[in-house]
Amino acid sequence: QVQVVESGGGLVQVGGSLRLSCTASGSIGGSYYTAWYRQAPGNQRELIATISSHGIINYADSVKGRFTTSRDTAKHVAFLEMHSLKIEDTAVYYCNVRPGDPPGYWGPGTQVTVSS
Repeated sequence: QVQVVESGGGLVQVGGSLRLSCTASGSIGGSYYTAWYRQAPGNQRELIATISSHGIINYADSVKGRFTTSRDTAKHVAFLEMHSLKIEDTAVYYCNVRPGDPPGYWGPGTQVTVSS
């Protein structure tokens, strides 16, 4: 009954910026975690950012200082603003919405490609 959809991916040049969104619908309520992951071919799926209903935010070292996440909890929408993009940021980016115990609910992902 919960659906999660990411959007905003695309092709961007090195050093550029991109903004992703994560929209969730269904029986979520107002207390939940939103997490951003990414996975490139041949790599492990990497947790890159989390944000709680209380506004507590954590970032992976790989994106700290370059990416910013925020959300409108009432609207069940989260954002990931990416700046100073590098080739190694190329990946499929996923959003996970978790009201309680894992695994939560996953979106289908959105492709981000950073070109030289």
